[in-house]
Amino acid sequence: MNRTTLSLIAGATALAAVTGFAALSAPDAPGTAAATAKAAAQLPVERTSLLCPAPSLSDIAETSYTSFTPVTKGTGSGGKAELQAAAEESADGSQAGKDDGKSGKGKTQKPVLTPREPGKPVTGDSSGAEAPALVGTADGRFAPGWTVQETTEVAAGTGRGLQGVNCTAPDTNFWFPGASTAADRTDYVHLTNPDDSAAVVDVELYGKDGALQSTVGEGITVQPHSSEPILLSTLTDERQTDLTVHVNVRSGRVGAAVQALDDKIGGDWLAASTDPSGSLVLPGIPKDATSVRLVAFTPDDADADLKVRLASPSGLITPAGHETVHVKGGMTTAVDLGDVTRGEAGSLVLTPTDQSVPVVAALKVVRGKGDQQETAFIPATRPVGTRATSADNSAKGSTLSLTAPDRAATVKVTASAGSEGGTPVSKTYTIKAGTTQDIEPPVPGGLKGTYALTVEPVSGGPVYGARTLAASEDGVPAFTVQTLPDDRGTVAVPEADEDLSVLQK
Repeated sequence: MNRTTLSLIAGATALAAVTGFAALSAPDAPGTAAATAKAAAQLPVERTSLLCPAPSLSDIAETSYTSFTPVTKGTGSGGKAELQAAAEESADGSQAGKDDGKSGKGKTQKPVLTPREPGKPVTGDSSGAEAPALVGTADGRFAPGWTVQETTEVAAGTGRGLQGVNCTAPDTNFWFPGASTAADRTDYVHLTNPDDSAAVVDVELYGKDGALQSTVGEGITVQPHSSEPILLSTLTDERQTDLTVHVNVRSGRVGAAVQALDDKIGGDWLAASTDPSGSLVLPGIPKDATSVRLVAFTPDDADADLKVRLASPSGLITPAGHETVHVKGGMTTAVDLGDVTRGEAGSLVLTPTDQSVPVVAALKVVRGKGDQQETAFIPATRPVGTRATSADNSAKGSTLSLTAPDRAATVKVTASAGSEGGTPVSKTYTIKAGTTQDIEPPVPGGLKGTYALTVEPVSGGPVYGARTLAASEDGVPAFTVQTLPDDRGTVAVPEADEDLSVLQK
């Protein structure tokens, strides 16, 4: 997910919104109160928003939601969190479903989650094609690190298998390499507006030869507190196997995710790639992946030449025949890497061979063979940073994948209490430099229900992570992968040596 550059005044306003205060003044001479400001302190955020896309168009879909907030020091005892159904605009222009406890079609009860306390997950569920998008807010002690996982099981039909996505914060800029308008794909970009005013959005498509012409994708209006699923094939007449979708918000802000559904090999949610960067890490390729396809794009005018390496359990290796990849400026590039992991845990590491050019990337990963294949996606992601959380884990079926591409690192992994009971437990792991480790995560003592995993680096270099959920459905190795970027549960706030109230006199 990308974040636009804020002006100094806008940055201070945003800081005040999440922390409750901010100080802004012109530079002063040495010795004044403003010049003696200390280094910024990390304080918990005070408010967080998350948006969950409508889970499925299938009548036989079963969806579960899991909400979790890790315990954070310095938050106090107040606050709350809640997820509610997004309204949809009715034929007469009114917002249906906002107050009547129903979805926009008036048939489905809103799947609302109301967490009771940090440190303990809360679950909810819905079924069928009527399940709406969800809009959530958390404040006080529930805000820092708030995580909501949406997991859907589809027994048959297009996109059958396991589909999972972390509900995302609203933003103004998103990149999705890995989408498609091929004949066997049905891909939607879901746009959800949490605010009281309409958002105006441009959806741009980039294929192997550059931008695809489309006036339909310009100036899309997303009504307040509502969600719009947009079928990509309605935005262009061109059928392309590999596309990069750019969601650019002209006015307001939205949450965005791409639902990529295949007629034959299942489907999953494609989350946004991290900000365009010269170097990228795509963690958590399942060791039994039978096919891995890299899709990359640079919004820059210059071409990008990237070194391709796999962080394996034994170290960084270069895949034979795929030492580098050349990405033309403004064009989507795709490379089939085959069964690149060869039965071992792995993460893909992309670095510039010469001049650094900003790139976004994602992996399409397939497990199984023949008519028993299933698909998931792994976007390039930010490092774990201070802390990252994965919700909706069970005693079996979860794999935690951690990689330290540069230097060795030590991390603490904490399994929370269960949603229906259980005692938290923590374990510490060391990840060697240049390696990926698949970890069978710790399980709470006396677990009942589902639980969350929190990853916190203790020492060493940056760590990247992903969690895989797996289940076997009629012989199909169903799975979904969610990356674990920093939860941005804290914000830097400057401290001052003196009482800044004197500046107002």
